[in-house]
Amino acid sequence: MSDGSRPAPAHAATPRPGGRSAVVVGGGLAGVTAALALADAGVRVTLLEARPRLGGLAFSFRRGGLTVDNGQHVYLRCCTAYRWFLDRIGGAALAPLQDRLDVPVVDVSKPAGRRLGRLRRDPLPVPLHLGRSLAAYPHLSLAERAAVGRAALALKRLDPADPALDAQDFGSWLAAHGQSPRAVEALWDLVGVATLNAVAGDASLGLAAMVFKTGLLSDPGAADIGWARVPLGELHDRLARVALDSAGVRTEVRTRVTSLSSHADGSWSVHLPGETLETDTVVLAVPQRETHALLPAGALDSPGRLLEMETAPILNVHVVYDRRVLAAPFLAALGTPVQWVFDRTDASGLRTGQYLALSQSAARDEIDTPVAELRRRYLPELARLIPATRTAVVEDFFVTRERTATFAPTPGVGRLRPGARTKAPGLYLAGAWTATGWPATMESAVRSGVSAADAALGALGRPRPRRLFGFEEAA
Repeated sequence: MSDGSRPAPAHAATPRPGGRSAVVVGGGLAGVTAALALADAGVRVTLLEARPRLGGLAFSFRRGGLTVDNGQHVYLRCCTAYRWFLDRIGGAALAPLQDRLDVPVVDVSKPAGRRLGRLRRDPLPVPLHLGRSLAAYPHLSLAERAAVGRAALALKRLDPADPALDAQDFGSWLAAHGQSPRAVEALWDLVGVATLNAVAGDASLGLAAMVFKTGLLSDPGAADIGWARVPLGELHDRLARVALDSAGVRTEVRTRVTSLSSHADGSWSVHLPGETLETDTVVLAVPQRETHALLPAGALDSPGRLLEMETAPILNVHVVYDRRVLAAPFLAALGTPVQWVFDRTDASGLRTGQYLALSQSAARDEIDTPVAELRRRYLPELARLIPATRTAVVEDFFVTRERTATFAPTPGVGRLRPGARTKAPGLYLAGAWTATGWPATMESAVRSGVSAADAALGALGRPRPRRLFGFEEAA
């Protein structure tokens, strides 16, 4: 992983006459994707990032001898754009997928010996691929399992792009389709909170339908889980920089854009402290509030909608034990505030003991809780969940907080999400919060970068690079 300490190169000069140029503002996954796509089509690209590193909100940092991810990020086999991104930067082997979906689910409220259930698939067509797992799922009654099957079939008939679905909440729909509070907790929210960053009652039915239809009801292997076996910074910063350098992109970190201005000939000026860059095209790949601050007048019909889009936090609890306490690479939990637990020992560089990371989505009530209180709350819960922790010594306990981790997928959010094109010729938007059809995930970020690059290339008269859109064929 790069620590971002290398000095930033001198600012790019005005592009040579006759060439096509673009400036991408923001070095998260959306910005890196847009920069690579434009460069692959022969556009001269400068990528500007205010932080000392690339990767946006999926990054790593050093803590003593550990390399720590700010939060646990996973993807699914159906995330074809992010899989393309991993291939493009040469990182696919470092973030492999499961051979077959298999999620251990532990319910600590049950007696010992009856706590473990599994969500896994068989090599059968949809929806039979989950039939045996659902039939044997011990955390729901027989009647609840049957009702889940009926609701899944009803969900499969929905069109996630229907604006009427975006106006409804997923929780009400589930209740209307016979889902008990226990079924919501033990199945629908188990998946939905982690992917949407909201409980069912707070989530748009359109986005929830997209998640469940695509992940569980489209292809037997769609929900197989992948995650980085190395620090995220190795992928999203170091390997991304190598790919950008190889593509001819000038990457500048610690460089904040202060404003944009357009000219009568369609070109743009990108203003930095003490310097201005001239370019043909600009892609704004920063969060929605930063985008609102940089948008020129008239670029969007209703720019205020960007400020109406609420954000949702994610809390991550990190615990280092003096010995191994968990054999599985990860697990999901019921009957406890703990949601998902991941083993990050090898990826962090820890030589002895075990490092567990708890990913707590929809954490609005806890995001500002002091570390000492979180320690008092979560260590006993881990002892209930993982018995081996009861005799282990806690060598480190810390938290990372992303207060604006995602946009909040509330009902009606769809009307607030702009597309890649703006009304200002030559200016495009990218980010997981734009209108990709996906919730705020790494997949959504990459798709938005592709959409912005595609729109820009069309306006610049450049052909689409075939390999850029390979994930569309895979989908």
